[in-house]
Amino acid sequence: MAEENNGSIVLGMFWMFVISLLLFWLPGIGSLIAGVVGGKQAGGVIAGILAALLPGIVVALGLFFAGTILTTLPVIGAVLAGGGLLLYVLYIPPLLIGALIGGLLA
Repeated sequence: MAEENNGSIVLGMFWMFVISLLLFWLPGIGSLIAGVVGGKQAGGVIAGILAALLPGIVVALGLFFAGTILTTLPVIGAVLAGGGLLLYVLYIPPLLIGALIGGLLA
């Protein structure tokens, strides 16, 4: 019989965030470990990849709206969001690879 999947994307995102914060001093390996744990916790490959990608999109949107509200200039909000998204794009490859591995292990 098929195994029931009890994974959660939100729980995967939470574990990726916590482990990334704890292992920030290991630049590539820390995010890879966070991706493996979060992908396994998410319960599958697609769920693991979503758990790795969704926080970056949410943070970029939050920076856009916060920057726009605080400065009342949408251009400044767009620049802040672009900067945040650029930092996330530099951080995401090992996290995605780890999420793929963790999703396969789930």
